[in-house]
Amino acid sequence: MWTNTNSYRESALSDIFTCNIVVLLRLQLNAAKTELIWFGSRQMLEKLTDSDLTLDTGTTMIRPLKSVRDLGVHLNSELTMKTHISKVVSCWYHQLRRIRQVRRLIGQDVIQQLVSAFILSRLDYCNSLLSRLPRSTIQPLQRVMNAAARVIMNLSLCNHVKPALKQLHWLPIEQWITYKLCLFKHHIHTGQAPQYLSNCIHSFCTRWLIPAEVDWLSGLRSAKKN
Repeated sequence: MWTNTNSYRESALSDIFTCNIVVLLRLQLNAAKTELIWFGSRQMLEKLTDSDLTLDTGTTMIRPLKSVRDLGVHLNSELTMKTHISKVVSCWYHQLRRIRQVRRLIGQDVIQQLVSAFILSRLDYCNSLLSRLPRSTIQPLQRVMNAAARVIMNLSLCNHVKPALKQLHWLPIEQWITYKLCLFKHHIHTGQAPQYLSNCIHSFCTRWLIPAEVDWLSGLRSAKKN
């Protein structure tokens, strides 16, 4: 698997620098600003040698990074999304501290608008990438949401936050992500989604088998085994 890594990498690099879009738009890739990252499990990444990890463009030697940023999302080598969650949580707590400083000067409606603009909008951005992650990984996001609810409702740490979340009509972070995916699927099914999303999804119908069909399938499997 690893014997053809160098040849495959050189071929892919050549395709990038000579692709039609780059030529037609008269663009030139800046190798000095190019970032490289390898994705895979820890065991797979440990099998890569130093020559496999680096990328020689002829003028610049590009070394891999542990995480890169693409469209505002931080991707690490193992795609655990822990780097992304850590960075955005740090940014959100900074915004919450700034909002808390003006809490006494403005009303609750304005506070809620500020939280929606600076916290919830970013919490909703690309959160479908966090689907099916371990609960321990996305728990920091839930803590940020709880802190934002306390700021809006002017609650202390001693007060329970669930009634506030219900009053604000905020779903827990896991259900929020699931709702986002279901909304995407609904838009795709009803033709409201962009075409590139519709092309990635293929619908199919399923139905429960009646007992006669179950017996027929069981007999067919038994016949194949014999």
